[in-house]
Amino acid sequence: MAGKIPDLEAQVRAGTGKGAARQARRDGMVPGVIYGGGEDPVAINIPFNVLLKRLKAGRFLSTLFNMKLDGHDDVRVICRDVQRDVVKDLPTHVDFLRLKRTTKINLFIPVEFEGEDTSPGIKKGGVLNAVRPEVELVVTAGDIPEKLIADISTMDIGDTLTISSIDLPKGSKATIDRDFVIANIQAPSGLKSQSDDEASEEEVTEETAETTEE
Repeated sequence: MAGKIPDLEAQVRAGTGKGAARQARRDGMVPGVIYGGGEDPVAINIPFNVLLKRLKAGRFLSTLFNMKLDGHDDVRVICRDVQRDVVKDLPTHVDFLRLKRTTKINLFIPVEFEGEDTSPGIKKGGVLNAVRPEVELVVTAGDIPEKLIADISTMDIGDTLTISSIDLPKGSKATIDRDFVIANIQAPSGLKSQSDDEASEEEVTEETAETTEE
């Protein structure tokens, strides 16, 4: 199931070059360009506040956007570069790559955990530790999954769930080439403390025995 691709609105920039870019910044805009996809580049302006909010939200360089541009058909794009002011660290220019539906891209896909109500470990008071609440996948631009489903319904305390336990969408794969951990179920803190105390007592007993033997 393809997830909803967020919209990103921009305006066509009338002029090109440094003069037009400076004017855009004076007008509260960030100049940029859309290129690739077998079409001519298009100079654009994006509202500074909109772009800054997106940047602060994170994952900007790995998020697919539906670019809405007056006078042009909507197009899927992904950011390939954000230039920043060396002093203020604020965006001064942004480049977007135009994508075809068959283009392969890297995106972070959220993981949704199911089966907590029937998990033996959770019923015993165990705590779900989501090691990776999202996973970076190589996916096609035309078939982006909304989420990955992780079933923990049979997991007990101490059990671990890895990426191989999750059914990945057709045509996609994880960027990490190993069976990495997605989540585990940890013992409740009280049980942990009791186990630690018992372990300490065993160590003391062993040390006492060794001293007596000597």
